[in-house]
Amino acid sequence: MGKAAPRPQAKILRDGSERLLDAAGISVDRMPMLHVIFDRMVGQCAESLRQLAASPALFAVTSTRTERIGDILESYEGHSLVAIYHVQPWDARILIGLDNKFVFGLVEALFGGDGSEPPYAEMRGISNIERRIAQKIFDQAARALQNSFAAVHEMTMKFERVETRMDFAVIAPRPNFAVISRFGLRVLDRGGEMFVAIPQTAIKPLKQSLAHDITNDIAIRDPRWTRQISNEVGRTEVTVRAVIEEYHFTLDDIAGLQVGQIMKLKATTESRVKLESNAQPLFWCELGQADGLYTLRVDEHIDAEQEFLDDLVDL
Repeated sequence: MGKAAPRPQAKILRDGSERLLDAAGISVDRMPMLHVIFDRMVGQCAESLRQLAASPALFAVTSTRTERIGDILESYEGHSLVAIYHVQPWDARILIGLDNKFVFGLVEALFGGDGSEPPYAEMRGISNIERRIAQKIFDQAARALQNSFAAVHEMTMKFERVETRMDFAVIAPRPNFAVISRFGLRVLDRGGEMFVAIPQTAIKPLKQSLAHDITNDIAIRDPRWTRQISNEVGRTEVTVRAVIEEYHFTLDDIAGLQVGQIMKLKATTESRVKLESNAQPLFWCELGQADGLYTLRVDEHIDAEQEFLDDLVDL
């Protein structure tokens, strides 16, 4: 039998360095598209939450890094639930998780809570209703992740199951590394966290694609097409409404209303009026009259995020 041809020294060194890097976990800084993907995902998730709950919600990426799968599962044991999805092109499984605070705060917002009640602090499991709502969030998050990855690699995610015990949520050997991105939610003065964990073995074949940030590519814009889009957007019709004052009723209050009953407003002619569209505040206005009609004079733009933070301070 002949001897195997010796491997080039450069090849041996390269393979050795790659093994060392893999043993220490993939460097997400070398894959800028991962940050772009998770930013796009959180944007789509925020839009979905905006359609579900009337209360303003702040949703953002807090961190993206590599950790051992065992450490990830241990950190969420006892206060989270996770959904396991099978990514068919990768032949791998990923985790999408929600901590209990995320679920409790979101359920309160979805069912009309205004944040006046203290946050639920007692340690308890997730109810059936909360589990069904969490499943809807999982599905929307999976769809957002799938759409965000499409710019780099087409993927199809198939839901498998939901677990509350992390011992049953292992998607790869516990000593192995995974890329984990964490997302923070703030709604009704409630904080919570969602996370996505993808095994390093699934990410490794995509390293070259993820290393190229396509958002930095310069595209040549067609000025006629840009002008056409601008004109069409400008002609879009929207409905706005002016809110003088908002009332908060209980069911007893509603049941006690009678025809002809007068409800006094605390607002005066000096009170500012909120102009909003699709439940989103736009401007503060001053109320007036002209030719027998009520008028509004736009006073200042409403910073929704700042208004939300101011409300938290008042609470």
